[in-house]
Amino acid sequence: MKRKQKTRKAVAKRFRVTKTGKVMFVHQYSSHLKLHKSKRRLRRQKEPGVLTGAFAKKIKKMMAIA
Repeated sequence: MKRKQKTRKAVAKRFRVTKTGKVMFVHQYSSHLKLHKSKRRLRRQKEPGVLTGAFAKKIKKMMAIA
């Protein structure tokens, strides 16, 4: 009997998979100590990042999607 793959909760908290299958993530280093970081860097970190390639596949597998 084959078991269902369990979701890795740590991964589920950090990544999101869209309906089209893109793996989205929130940039790190953007929560505190913002004063010495450039405004451009903080702006770029606001928008979500998209994972591609083998790493995205790995994340989907950990989230029991692939």
